[in-house]
Amino acid sequence: MFAKESVKKKVLYVSSEMAPFLDDSNLANVTRMVPQAIQEKDNEIRILVPKFGVINERRNRLHEVVRLSGINITIDDNDNPLIIKVASVPGTKMQVYFLDNEDFFQRKNVYNDDEGKFFDDNDERTIFFCKGVMETVKKLGWAPDIIHCSGWMTSLIPFYLKTTFKNEPVFRNSKVVYSVGSCKEEEGNLGSDFARKASLNNSDEESVQTFAEGGIPCLNKSAASFADAIVTLDEAGKNSVQEIIDNKPHMMHDSDACADKYVTFYESLMAKS
Repeated sequence: MFAKESVKKKVLYVSSEMAPFLDDSNLANVTRMVPQAIQEKDNEIRILVPKFGVINERRNRLHEVVRLSGINITIDDNDNPLIIKVASVPGTKMQVYFLDNEDFFQRKNVYNDDEGKFFDDNDERTIFFCKGVMETVKKLGWAPDIIHCSGWMTSLIPFYLKTTFKNEPVFRNSKVVYSVGSCKEEEGNLGSDFARKASLNNSDEESVQTFAEGGIPCLNKSAASFADAIVTLDEAGKNSVQEIIDNKPHMMHDSDACADKYVTFYESLMAKS
């Protein structure tokens, strides 16, 4: 048990948004508060997010982690360099790792262009980020007990963990949790070619095809189906995956200050090993 035995657990948080680095959203605020609450329960935390161009590097004091940078992420036979940067959350002892690439993230918008159109390359941006997370954790050599993914841009990670990366030493004993909430990008679609691009050498075709529709609801449902457990951030998120949470561990997020509830949820999940 986390609290009774005072044994530190390693919890990796992966999110597409996090306050205060992006404008407030429910997802960004939850990602900001929950990891700190878990860390204050004497657990070890790592946080990985995309380095969107709207994140001010100077103001947030980001700097490159040279020993982690230099990995190439291959998408459709194209090598895309992964740059890792790090910063501390103001007023805390938490460090956040930012995954960056000039072509995918150095633009002054997050998911949509100035006219509100979903970026055409959001499929490759998502694949780059999810693959980048896997490779970064491998390079860190840090084996998480829990991997908690939040937001549709993290949706491939549960799939990768249960297929291609399942026998990697750093992931072998990890349990994966996926958070689902309502999404402003409900009309966004990553395209009919997303599943093919996202597939890896050891991915079976049937598993990959769960992502074939490419829409945000499809991504959330697919990620939830591969996850060991699900957290829903609001009623809309809960309703969107109701048929899945009926068959696996589920927790409804009800407060940014509910560390005990999360700890108990993680403990019960790990006890099923």
